[in-house]
Amino acid sequence: MVKAFTRRAFLATGLAGLGSSVLAAPVTQSLRPKLRPESLRQRVAPGVEALIKQAGLRGQLSLSVVDVGSGRVLEGYRAGSAMPPASVAKALTALYALDTLGAGYRFPTFLKRTGPVENGVLKGDLVLEGGGDPTLDTDALAWMAAELKKAGIREVSGRFLVYGGTMPKIARIDPGQPEHAGYNPTISGLCLNYNRVHFEWKRANNGYSVAMDARSRNYRPDVSIAKMRVVKRQLPVYTYESKGGTDHWTVAQGALGKGGARWLPVRVPEAYAGDVFRTLARAHGIVLKKAKVVQQAPSGVVLVTHKSAPLSEVLRGMLKYSTNLTAEMVGIAATQLRGVAVRSLKQSAQEMNRWAAQSLGMQGAALVDHSGLGAASRMRADALAQALSGVAQHEVLGPILKNIKLKDRKGNLRKNTATRVVAKTGTLNFVSGLAGYVTLADGRVLAFAIFSADKKARAAIAANDRERPKGARAWNRKAKSVQQRLIERWEGFYS
Repeated sequence: MVKAFTRRAFLATGLAGLGSSVLAAPVTQSLRPKLRPESLRQRVAPGVEALIKQAGLRGQLSLSVVDVGSGRVLEGYRAGSAMPPASVAKALTALYALDTLGAGYRFPTFLKRTGPVENGVLKGDLVLEGGGDPTLDTDALAWMAAELKKAGIREVSGRFLVYGGTMPKIARIDPGQPEHAGYNPTISGLCLNYNRVHFEWKRANNGYSVAMDARSRNYRPDVSIAKMRVVKRQLPVYTYESKGGTDHWTVAQGALGKGGARWLPVRVPEAYAGDVFRTLARAHGIVLKKAKVVQQAPSGVVLVTHKSAPLSEVLRGMLKYSTNLTAEMVGIAATQLRGVAVRSLKQSAQEMNRWAAQSLGMQGAALVDHSGLGAASRMRADALAQALSGVAQHEVLGPILKNIKLKDRKGNLRKNTATRVVAKTGTLNFVSGLAGYVTLADGRVLAFAIFSADKKARAAIAANDRERPKGARAWNRKAKSVQQRLIERWEGFYS
């Protein structure tokens, strides 16, 4: 499967331009880092210990910096240590998906009919079928409902079927996360609104009024597949139970205050999408029966196709907002295209680890998922920085990474600095990472990776304190401060 590098047109010029002419350009280079004559031996960077001590950062830190132009390792500090990468793992996932799927790939979602249409009546079933789009939202389903009407459908005599089996059903990205964490939803080939439902509460005369909806930019339909009940207690804040294909939540009244809102994970994604589409179709006068989730894809004629934005734009959003569901779904899609029948996230991640070793020459990648949410994932700073230093990686990944704001020692934004940093951040409790590119004032580009973790403090977190454990926020602030000071040092050393 390594030959994928030689057939992806985006590698010729990177993603600086995303027009059709770029996507059709001939391939001229591979993502594999070129062998350079310079020594790759790392040296210990003086002053790193002082920065760590000054910040009061407990635990372990590792870093590596490589000159992109020459491939020469400029400095390293415990760079060969296996560290938890957190969401920095998404940078590798982006490269994996771009190489395998291509920058212009679009994820489809279909509406199909299983019978003929006579005088506006579909004499058969209507099927909503997912194609693995991690960005599908309520606005997109509203568009599909409108297109269904334009296709001449005003009535469906058969069933309304929903299919999400193009990807494996995975209950949670990481079972170790809190039950109510919106960033840890169920995975399926048909997902909606990142598989989250919007829970809102307001104080009312007799307690609280609550609403569960599938809001997007233009719509906020109520949903019936997720229900909330306010219970008089202090703890636990949330409980969850699945009953008859419906998500049943309770929330502690003592935690609600005057009002508020939050996103909760959806555990029945196909039923969720079917529930919302049924409401949107009704707004166009098309009455559908209750959605029935099926395990086999029904054959039929495509009536409406919705396509996601190009993969490059999907990944830009993933890297900016660090959406775990997007990372897992694009990773699974890439693994499936490489001919692997995916049964678990770990299995898919292992294929990505093999790809990284074979195609990037990256050693020591031991990821258990594509998002970095799983705490068992490990990466080495030296291996990642060296992999990122390849010219092709810089041209492909650099334009879609997030701009990192530089701050001074007081935490204020630095003004009038010519240095530019684009990178992927990574944050878990007592884990912080940053990896990407620094462009110095003279145009020199450095590839870097910084990982830090207090494994002892992380291991001591109690099960009921996983969302906001004591001391985690302060520790992460210190870790990010060290990252800023390290970039400041590189400006002085290598400009």
